[in-house]
Amino acid sequence: MNSAHSPRGDHAPAAVTRVSDTEWQAVADGLVVGRGDASRRPDGRLFVSVDAWQETVFDRLADAMRADLPDPLHTVADEADTEAVSAWRRAGFTAARREWVHLVPTDPQVTGLARTRPPEGVVILPAGRAEEGPLRELERVVRAEVEAGAGWPAMPAQVLPRPAGALVADPSKYAVARQGGRYVGLIRVSPPGRPRIGLLAVRAELHRCGIARALLAHALEELHHGGTATAWAEAAESNGAALALLEGVHARRTGSILELVRH
Repeated sequence: MNSAHSPRGDHAPAAVTRVSDTEWQAVADGLVVGRGDASRRPDGRLFVSVDAWQETVFDRLADAMRADLPDPLHTVADEADTEAVSAWRRAGFTAARREWVHLVPTDPQVTGLARTRPPEGVVILPAGRAEEGPLRELERVVRAEVEAGAGWPAMPAQVLPRPAGALVADPSKYAVARQGGRYVGLIRVSPPGRPRIGLLAVRAELHRCGIARALLAHALEELHHGGTATAWAEAAESNGAALALLEGVHARRTGSILELVRH
C-alpha cells in the first residue's frame, strides 16, 4: 500500500486481471488503481508485493495473487507501516523474521574505528581494485557457506542469492580483504547518494579475527572522506554478531523490516 493511482477507485469496484506471469492490475472506471507483482528468487522463495492506496483494492489484488500462486508466499514490509502490515495479515501472512535498520556514522572519531587496522598479513583493497577471478571465487565461497549455515532466509532481504557462476553485480562496489594469494573478506556499499552496506562477509574459518571490523572501518572512512556522514545497514534480529558489530560503531537503530510468510 504505497501510492495512489487515482482517487476515482472509490466510486466503482476494482476488477483484477493477471496481465502477465508476474503482474496483476486492478482497474476501476477505466483507470489502473493498483498493481501486484511476484518474483521468484534464485533460492526458490516467491516474493509478492502490492501497490494500492485503498484497502479494498489491496485485498482484491492479494486475493487474486493468492489464488493464482502456490504457497508459500513471502513479502517484506516496514514494521512502522502498520497499514501495510495489517493488510498482509488480512491476506493470511504472518511475521517470520525481523531485520533491524541502522543509521551508521562514517566519522572514525565517532565510530571509534580511527585506529582500526587489518590483522597482520591482511591487506584491504579499495573498491574497484579487486581482480574479477578471485572476487568471484570469494563470493562463491561466502554464498556456499551461507547456504550450508544459516541459509538465505536468515539473510537481510536485500542480500539476494544468485545462480551458481553468476558474476557479482558490480565489482566496483566491493572492497576486499586479501591474505596471501587469496581474498578472504568483502564489503559492498551501494548506491551513491544514499549508501547502504549491502553485504559484509568473511570466510568462515577467519571469523572473529578482526577482518570484518577492518573492512567496515575502511568502507566508512572512504564514505567519510567523500563527504557522506552516514550509511544504512540492516541486520537480522537473530544475527548477534552483526548487531554487535553495528552497535560497537555507535550505529543508531531507526526501524525494522518484517518478512511475512503465507504457508
